[in-house]
Amino acid sequence: MLLALLALSSVAASAQTPATALPGQVQPVAPGTRPAPTLPTLTLTPAMPGVHVINVLGNGFITVAHAILTLTPEQHAQAREIAGTVVARVYAARPDLAEVDVSVYDASSYAGFGGPLPLLTASVPRARTMDFEAWTAGRGPYDRQWVNPGPQALPTYREPDKVRETGPTLTTSPSMPARPAQRSRTQLRVTSAQITGGDVGGLLYRARRGTDGVAALTFDDAPHPLFEPLLLDLLRRSGAHATFFVIGRNAQAYPYFVRDMAAQGHEVANHTYHHVRLPPLSLPDATDELRWTDDLLRSITGKPVRYFRPPGGDYTPGTLNAARSLGLTTVFWTDDPGDFQNPGDSTLEARYRSKLHAGGIVLLHDNAPEMLDVLRDFLRYARQRDVTLTTVGGLPK
Repeated sequence: MLLALLALSSVAASAQTPATALPGQVQPVAPGTRPAPTLPTLTLTPAMPGVHVINVLGNGFITVAHAILTLTPEQHAQAREIAGTVVARVYAARPDLAEVDVSVYDASSYAGFGGPLPLLTASVPRARTMDFEAWTAGRGPYDRQWVNPGPQALPTYREPDKVRETGPTLTTSPSMPARPAQRSRTQLRVTSAQITGGDVGGLLYRARRGTDGVAALTFDDAPHPLFEPLLLDLLRRSGAHATFFVIGRNAQAYPYFVRDMAAQGHEVANHTYHHVRLPPLSLPDATDELRWTDDLLRSITGKPVRYFRPPGGDYTPGTLNAARSLGLTTVFWTDDPGDFQNPGDSTLEARYRSKLHAGGIVLLHDNAPEMLDVLRDFLRYARQRDVTLTTVGGLPK
């Protein structure tokens, strides 16, 4: 489908070099998933040292590129200038691009999208190229960039978990033990929330029973610098709104995409800072994961965060109480077509067609290639079913 339409042709660039790994798959991919489709790549001619990979992708309306640079310590001082040169050369090689995004990493510590954060990032829509060029030359400000302030200004790094959503799971663990009475009360809340719908003691599985004509569209693991411009563009064209469950570390490095979400009427929610399973953590550490993300998202959007989704849907009575103490409702889902398992477009289409219903909550991932393949059809199908896709906050509760 969509990826088949993205064959690249350029005198200055060849796009048939397969990427060794898909940026964005590092932290969310769970064991047992099928390999993702290989993304087209752009090769600059002549080659430029420090360019790790340049991925190119489209959504049927616009095409964008994401350049990953890995620089040696000697090159760090020239990171802005190098980024500016790469962006200019990518635009020269592909005049059809609507946006070029760039992530600059330290070569010795680069470990993919889930590893140590970049040295700097930037989003450069075509209309903003002159502003970006001025910033890289030190001649003015640019609002669609982020420069790493150093580890002393960031939360202590935790390695992200590879978590597969198999369904919301209430567990207990030695790090967060629950008394039998506490577990029983939590299970009662879970059962009530599943049966009646609506917000039951800070738990939300679906809209209030009897809801008609509306369902929540949600995306986990946002934002990603290649997929976000394409996803936001499709939602804007369709008029649909969504709730983005944001990984804090991703929002840290790409704050301008979080601002875009809020500005376009979407809802920004909490998916922990490092995308880690919470039950193995101590309660203070689990609370930190939520609090760090809340504080960051509020600083970016100026709005309070209302909703939280635990990675993998794996939670304990303690984590639910921690979320409530921060004013968060814990949100699960009714419809998970498994886009990050890469089952194939036809399988995804069959799954969401069979599960979409009014009052439900749809779970997708913002950096899954097959999600992007089928999203236009999904949005069209929802309209045909007279189901308006909206934010979690837009559901009757």
